[in-house]
Amino acid sequence: MVPIGPYGTWPSPIDAELAATHDGSPDFAGIVGEEVWWTEPRPTEGGRRALVRRRADGTARSLLPPPWNVRSRVIEYGGVPWAAAARDTGGPLVVFVHFPDQRLYAYEPDGPGEPRPLTPLSAVGEGLRWTDPVLVAGRGEVWCVLEEFTGDAPTDVRRVLAAVPLDGSAAEDRGRVRELSDGRHRFVTGPRLSPDGTRAAYLAWDHPNMPWDGTELILAEPGEDGVLTGAHPVAGGPGESIAQVEWAPDGRLLFSSDRTGWWNLYRMDPAPADPLSSHPADHAGTAVALCPREEEFGGPLWQIGRRWFQPLDSGLIAVVHGRGATALGILDPESGEVVDAAGPWTAWQATLAAHGSRVVGVGASPRTAAEVVELDTRSGRTRVVGRPHEDVVDPAYYPEPQIRTFTGPGGRDIHALVYPPHHPGRVAPAEELPPYVIRVHGGPTGQVPLVLDLEIAYFTSRGIGVAEVNYGGSTGYGREYRDRLREQWGVVDVEDCAAVARALADEGTADPRRLAVRGGSAGGWTAALSLATTDVYACGTVLYPVLDLTDWSSPEGTHDFESRYMESLIGPRAAFPGRYAQRSPITHAERINTPFLLLQGLDDPICRPAQCERFLARTAGRGVPHAYLAFEGEGHGFRRADTLIRALEAELSLYAQTFGIDRPDIPLLELDK
Repeated sequence: MVPIGPYGTWPSPIDAELAATHDGSPDFAGIVGEEVWWTEPRPTEGGRRALVRRRADGTARSLLPPPWNVRSRVIEYGGVPWAAAARDTGGPLVVFVHFPDQRLYAYEPDGPGEPRPLTPLSAVGEGLRWTDPVLVAGRGEVWCVLEEFTGDAPTDVRRVLAAVPLDGSAAEDRGRVRELSDGRHRFVTGPRLSPDGTRAAYLAWDHPNMPWDGTELILAEPGEDGVLTGAHPVAGGPGESIAQVEWAPDGRLLFSSDRTGWWNLYRMDPAPADPLSSHPADHAGTAVALCPREEEFGGPLWQIGRRWFQPLDSGLIAVVHGRGATALGILDPESGEVVDAAGPWTAWQATLAAHGSRVVGVGASPRTAAEVVELDTRSGRTRVVGRPHEDVVDPAYYPEPQIRTFTGPGGRDIHALVYPPHHPGRVAPAEELPPYVIRVHGGPTGQVPLVLDLEIAYFTSRGIGVAEVNYGGSTGYGREYRDRLREQWGVVDVEDCAAVARALADEGTADPRRLAVRGGSAGGWTAALSLATTDVYACGTVLYPVLDLTDWSSPEGTHDFESRYMESLIGPRAAFPGRYAQRSPITHAERINTPFLLLQGLDDPICRPAQCERFLARTAGRGVPHAYLAFEGEGHGFRRADTLIRALEAELSLYAQTFGIDRPDIPLLELDK
């Protein structure tokens, strides 16, 4: 007979340390000759990201020891932080961004030397930052995005395309960095050079647009000195989001655009019309849809240089596509047919790389954490080439997700992933309903993927259910779904999460008296506002949140990239000044009557600790049990193992105390009143 135990009390081999050390995902994969490289998180090494090199013989190791940290801070969320090229002699050359000083470094890992700086430091504001590098061997340069601060305010910043000499001559001399673009746009992505090197394409946009609102595809010609001339838009605009651009081997442009309401793939011949063209269907300047579907072949550009597709030498195109869940497929641009790779993966990151017939990406599934996967397009076979985290626990303890669609206000659909309590060796008393945590993703322009997450397993294996809500405004379901949050942030997200919680209670899945809400960043906003403006939840966990829009949207309130995000999420401040205060959780802090846990990184440049401190001052002396944990050395999102362990155990302790669960095996979170 299976032992019986109340929900929340079950023993589990998935402890906080295991969840913390398995946190994060490999990313920014690339192919260097016969080798596969990628970055991966190292929570036990101070939260750094290591650049991993997998040789042709299958051995993989970190390219550099701690404290080297391969990660960019451009637009604070970063972007592609490295580029490398195989060479005939001397081994590969890699250029990368080192997180602490944000300088570009060059390194020859098969040589005797150490990494050498390529770019200078600047004492102005946050200095110089770099991302999305492209090695231009013929010029002895690396071309990339330069983010340069011109003053002390977070919005005193400019971004241009720049060329950095590989000989190190710019390491102490900013004047040796050549600017390639004219700086007319606030935001740009890295340049993509045509196969013959005569043209460069990149994306650009300006405030108040976010890149998922509207971007332009810019085409220019490199002069003899490399400076881009004749830059002009050939696609995109204020109401069209182009997420990525690349060149096909035949010199035609490929790009992902949501002009139909879905990010689909298009091809364009940028050359003058030629009646003898071998591809007459593609008239100059006319974009041709390659696979028109109501699904996504792109996504929100939170990081510069994301890659949802990669052209192959054969003319085929590797694509990440889907609706909700995503697949890796090979698209024939002539027939429009997509053949998906076989395998268990249900979510693929936008980090595809291709070389010859090989495609590399990062995939995950409900039974496997994120891993680096290689596809041989000739045979159709896939193999895992990089797995940062080996299975160290019986998969029988993994959660078993349910893909659900709930009904919200007005009959609208709400997409969610539901993870019931699950344990191979415990059941609860027949009359007991389980507690549930409603998890709210950040962004808010983002989504939760269908993947194995040991933080979720930490709760479900102990008998606490979890529901992740892709509320209105989430990506993966088309622009109409994404635009539900337009001027409705703080309304639709709160309503959708509450609707899912109530539905789980009404159908007898969850205990209506033991519901919690939890979210970080934009999800922290929704969680805090849900505690203040609904009566659905018994407690909540709020991580590095937005709490005060009036402050957050001020010139000093946050970083430049999102400084005018509120104009689409709330409305222009000049037109709706009262809305900013009325929607803010801090305005309603006195209405919170349920226990809460507030978690914050003290080095967060996006959601700053001062907002948490003012929020706590509003709740002080009201007798509401709460705890505030602030972590030195952590920014927006926690990366260090000790922080992750403390945060996860504190969250469980909050739920145990609120829901009446006996958990003597975890540290008691002291709740102030």
